[in-house]
Amino acid sequence: MAIDRRTMLKGSAAVAGAAALGGPFQGLVAGPANALGSPAFRNLRPIPDLRDGRVRLHLPEGFRYRSFHDTESPVVLDDGTNLPGRHDGMAAFDGPDGLVTLVRNHEVNNPGPAFGPTGDWTYDPMAQGGCTVVNVSHDGEVDSAHTGINGTMMNCSGGPMPWGAWITCEETVNGPDVGPDFTGASNIPLTRPHGYVFEVPTTGRASGEPITRAGRFPHEAVALDPIDGYLYLTEDNFGFPSGFYRYRPSHHPMEAGHLDNDGSLQMLAVKRMPNAHLEAAQRQRATFTVEWVDIDDPDPTFPYTAGQTAPTTNDQALTYVGNQGRAQGAAGFSRLEGAIYDNGIVYFTSTQGGGPAETAPSDNVNGYGNGFGQVWAYHCRSEKLELIYQSPGKEVFDFPDNITVSARGTLVVCEDSTGDNYLRGLNRGGQLWDIALNRLRSSTGDPRFGDEFAGSTFSPNGETLYVNIQASRGMTFAIWGPWHKHGV
Repeated sequence: MAIDRRTMLKGSAAVAGAAALGGPFQGLVAGPANALGSPAFRNLRPIPDLRDGRVRLHLPEGFRYRSFHDTESPVVLDDGTNLPGRHDGMAAFDGPDGLVTLVRNHEVNNPGPAFGPTGDWTYDPMAQGGCTVVNVSHDGEVDSAHTGINGTMMNCSGGPMPWGAWITCEETVNGPDVGPDFTGASNIPLTRPHGYVFEVPTTGRASGEPITRAGRFPHEAVALDPIDGYLYLTEDNFGFPSGFYRYRPSHHPMEAGHLDNDGSLQMLAVKRMPNAHLEAAQRQRATFTVEWVDIDDPDPTFPYTAGQTAPTTNDQALTYVGNQGRAQGAAGFSRLEGAIYDNGIVYFTSTQGGGPAETAPSDNVNGYGNGFGQVWAYHCRSEKLELIYQSPGKEVFDFPDNITVSARGTLVVCEDSTGDNYLRGLNRGGQLWDIALNRLRSSTGDPRFGDEFAGSTFSPNGETLYVNIQASRGMTFAIWGPWHKHGV
């Protein structure tokens, strides 16, 4: 997620590091982004958009793409929704008549009227975020689209559920009971507290009610382990330590076909290392045995008087849930973002991890963490945490964010840099390489920099990669080509 207050990082480059994993990522080492061989066909080159011939992406030889839902101009969906921008997290599902159904977040902050029609699927009529549901072909032709949930706020990422639903995450704790966030906008107009996860079906619309027992904190992404039924959750708490959580529903969701709101929330701690500084640079092959501490009050509300600014500050609310875990020794990470489950492992990214350790858990205008990014793996059966990649510097790998996995087990990572933004591949041999480069320049963005990639997700048959460019005027892409030739 792009934060407007972010400035260039202070401090030195991250120390190179990686860990060898048993399993698909055995032998990972840090390396240059062009490490996957040298054949010319792997080089990125300008490719025209099949929609209008403009060059918006650089891709390898043999790849094509079409953009859609470009909000540089107004887009009206089938149900009358004026499509918002800020396209973010997304997942792809089997759709009707051979189409693909995308459920896509819109990370819109600050109070304001909910986009689209309102109804039972509207959580707070004075919040501007939510999800849209899009039926699209494998080559980017839109068939139909509608609002899946609205009245939420700062919908950043989330995760697909095997029964055919998307869990969308609010990356905020705003509400009428909390003071203004970093934007300074008043929260008085909001009608309900925010900071939750919601289940959104691929057909119809959501119930509009949050899973409050999964916590009220700045959520980023989720990944479900279908074996134990636990939901693993990342936290992107920009100026403070972030936690890695798990939600244990009272009923196994693979049997129930949904997530219940009767479970318990826990936070990861490293055994014999209370309050481990995992935001800091780690040694190669870093491996930790973990335990889980209980969060007794996952869904706080704070006293306030309607029509008045709440006395609880946003910073106090942002750290309330995490502080319960840290009081019991929970580990601190730097800005945890994308998460994906694959073959017994939850992979997740730490956007600014891998640099010198932070000296105090205090607000940091540059973001908590002094590195350029880490990729972690949590082994669900053995309860081991391993560092599988750590950026040696900005020029190699810069601010990893959303993450997905191909059918071959290759991780595809979106960059959220202040400069050029790439889609990167990270393969089983530990090699990092370029998949795509953003050359879109939003009319509302800084013309010097590319906007971030977000929401990478493969079609169920693995042939098309859908991805967003998250800008105030966002758009979505369908990309297809010889993935096997490019190592994806």
